[in-house]
Amino acid sequence: MRLTIKLYATLADYLPAGSKNNRIEVEVSEGASVTSALQPFGLPPKLTHLVLVNGVFVPPEARATTSMREGDVLAVWPPIAGG
Repeated sequence: MRLTIKLYATLADYLPAGSKNNRIEVEVSEGASVTSALQPFGLPPKLTHLVLVNGVFVPPEARATTSMREGDVLAVWPPIAGG
């Protein structure tokens, strides 16, 4: 099934060359979890601060058990400091 992965801020560096607008469409196995969908990108867990599936927050403890569906959008932000 196909998903859209969006990696923001410094996480965009983990996308493959040729990715545009901080996003890439990927093919994953049916029912893949959030964790398994992100695994190929090699993101350090401490940098996956804010994870959303279709705009809904997925807490760290639920990422391994939250299943993705065809057409889902998975967006990830690192911790960001503000002033």
